[in-house]
Amino acid sequence: MELVKFFQTGGPFMYPILIVFAFGIAIAVERTLYLSSTQRRTNKVWTQLVPMLKANDFQRAVKLTETTKTPLATMLNYGFARHSANKRREIVESAMEEGMMDAMPDLEQRTHYLATFANIATLLGLLGTIVGLIQAFTAVAQADPAEKADLLSASISVAMNTTAFGLIAAIPLLLVHSYLVTKTVRLVDNLEMAAVKSLNLMIKD
Repeated sequence: MELVKFFQTGGPFMYPILIVFAFGIAIAVERTLYLSSTQRRTNKVWTQLVPMLKANDFQRAVKLTETTKTPLATMLNYGFARHSANKRREIVESAMEEGMMDAMPDLEQRTHYLATFANIATLLGLLGTIVGLIQAFTAVAQADPAEKADLLSASISVAMNTTAFGLIAAIPLLLVHSYLVTKTVRLVDNLEMAAVKSLNLMIKD
């Protein structure tokens, strides 16, 4: 197959690029599944929670958030812990902000590695090409003059394979990184909106 031939003729730097790409894909799949699952569970919890808050049934609301492992439940638990008849809105809001900071690391972890891996793949590709060109010119310098042109052309073609493969790995990783960042920001916006709505339902001036 052309793809196998392309990989085999690229030299030793093709393997570290492949490893970096594999790690990046693994992280991308894990983060996509986690964020999608978190969004679904958040929507489910919020749907169950709203009627409880409207009915001032804080006992059931607290029980629900304590038994549910989602960033929304974590954030609201901080607010519920500070909520009482004599608590001001600012105090409960501050507690929810603290809960949001506690939940954020789980939402953002490992996503930044994708951009790093994309840069590493690109740099490895360039390094492989440079090393390959150095070897090519060294070999050409010792070759028969009649064969120099053909040998140099073939060597450069092989050396460029690593740059091409580095970009093939980097571009999808950057695209997935951008997608996951956008997905995370959208989820955080939903959590902040839920916090405001919860405060409005909990504390009625």
